[in-house]
Amino acid sequence: MIPGEFTYHRPSTVAEAVAILVSHGDEARPLSGGHSLIPMMKLRMAAPEHLVDLGGISDLKGISEEGGAIRIGAMTTQNDLINSDLLEAKLPIIRETSLLIADPQIRYMGTLGGNVANGDPGNDMPGLMQCLDATYVLTGPEGAREVAARDFYEAAYFTALAPEEILTSVKIPVPPAGHGYAYEKLKRKVGDYATAAAAVVLTMSGGTVATCSIALTNVADTPLHAAEAGDILTGSSLDTDTVKRAVAAAEAITEPASDGRGPAEYRTKMAGVMLERALARAAERAAG
Repeated sequence: MIPGEFTYHRPSTVAEAVAILVSHGDEARPLSGGHSLIPMMKLRMAAPEHLVDLGGISDLKGISEEGGAIRIGAMTTQNDLINSDLLEAKLPIIRETSLLIADPQIRYMGTLGGNVANGDPGNDMPGLMQCLDATYVLTGPEGAREVAARDFYEAAYFTALAPEEILTSVKIPVPPAGHGYAYEKLKRKVGDYATAAAAVVLTMSGGTVATCSIALTNVADTPLHAAEAGDILTGSSLDTDTVKRAVAAAEAITEPASDGRGPAEYRTKMAGVMLERALARAAERAAG
């Protein structure tokens, strides 16, 4: 189908983009990679009268290290994430996750900001950002504010982002050297959303888990930070009984829909399986 008529804007600064959003209110929508918004416009599920293309704002692109954290501009593409030497050295789980998103054509255009900002529960990066304890920088008419990724998602497609705000960057604390990590994703075919997925970042000390962060993807209306599961594993040797208790705690917070990817009960169990696999790989990497 063909989208409805709209006015196209291509601002060159964040301030200009915010001013357009403020001027046109609910009639305006920002555009990043376009892989969510454009299909919705074609189906007439979204009909913005003003489309604000963020692609011309150079300040929204790039990856840098600032004071023990990695800053990633919202318009940085998945392909940029995959090819970043800085991320490969400090946050390799981002590359691992990006490589599991859709296909190369989409990764060349799809952006980190677009993936995390629209509240699609099937997107991979929101859960990963919760696992990494990332912070989103949101810029609006009153300036910039920061919201933790773990507090950002309210329901499917509902987030803490105000209509006149733009997600401008993501800040991620750098995990300790030698940390273990893994993103495990079950999907029906290349390019599909996850049936279930799990992200794990952990550190080991003397054979026991010193820290453990876990998040789940596409098994609820929002990404899920599985805090209790991480707490259960912390201080353990990842013995079988403790892992089983942690997996059960993670499965207990899921509320997947029954759909073409399988019934709800199956998807919950697959979240547990993905978590077990991610824990095993993360622990192996932490051990060197």
